[in-house]
Amino acid sequence: MPEHDQPPSQRHATMRRLWRAFRLLGILAVVVAGIAVLLVARGDTGTHVHMLVATALMAGLVVLVGGGLMTLVFISASSGHDEAAAPHVHKESDEQ
Repeated sequence: MPEHDQPPSQRHATMRRLWRAFRLLGILAVVVAGIAVLLVARGDTGTHVHMLVATALMAGLVVLVGGGLMTLVFISASSGHDEAAAPHVHKESDEQ
């Protein structure tokens, strides 16, 4: 008799969601950095390469850090670990 596949664990599914979100976030960061460099380069003819590199790095890093933190917040809230860590906080907010 053939063995049935085990259902994927919640941890594995969460890690897949996390990495998928981070891949999309990386693509978004590259696009935003490219747009920022184009806008800075178009605005002034005397722009130096150092300024364009700094603009690309900072725009990309801001998107990565902000989006990464928000992704972690959403995945943490949907995983149920928040309720398990502080059950008394959720009971008090439900009573009000």
